[in-house]
Amino acid sequence: MPVHDSACQVAPHPVARASRRLSGMPAPSLAKGRPALPYRSLPLILVVLFLLQVSSAKAKPAPTLGPGYLPALAAADRLLQAWQSGDVENGMVLLTRHGKDVATADVIENFFSKERPSAYEIGRGKLLKRGRYEFPVVLVTANAKNLHLRRRFSSVVVVNTGNHDWAVDKLP
Repeated sequence: MPVHDSACQVAPHPVARASRRLSGMPAPSLAKGRPALPYRSLPLILVVLFLLQVSSAKAKPAPTLGPGYLPALAAADRLLQAWQSGDVENGMVLLTRHGKDVATADVIENFFSKERPSAYEIGRGKLLKRGRYEFPVVLVTANAKNLHLRRRFSSVVVVNTGNHDWAVDKLP
C-alpha cells in the first residue's frame, strides 16, 4: 500500500474549472503563475482608493466667530424684518449716518415700500475688519398679479457704533 506524504503533490487531472473550485484545487491560471487580478482592473482599484482617501480627508475648520458676530447678525435681521413688513421708521433707526447719506430718501423709501409679499435669507457673514461685518442676503419678492418669484442677491454691511450698538452701514 502506497504511503502518502503530506509534502507530495498530486498532478492535476483534466477536470472542469467548476469542479476544481469545489474541490479546492487551484485554478489553472494561478497554477501557471498569472496574477489573480487582471491588469485592467488596476486603474479601477486605484481610482476607488483615491476617492476613499479624498472623502476621508478632514474639512477645514470654520473660522471662529468674533464676539460681535451675533449682535451684527441681529441688526441685519432687524433691518430685513423692517423691509419685509414695510416699516420705514424702524428701518431708518437701524441705519448709520453714512448709510443714510449714501442712500437718498427716495432710495430708502423705495427699499422699505411694501407692495407685494416678500421674504429674505441671510447667509453666513464675514468679518471685514474689526467692528464691521458683511452678510450676504437674498431678497425674495412675488409679483402681486401672478405670484412669480424674483430673487435679488445682495449684501448688508453692519458696523459697531460703540457701546455694543450695531447699525447697518449699507442697504442691500
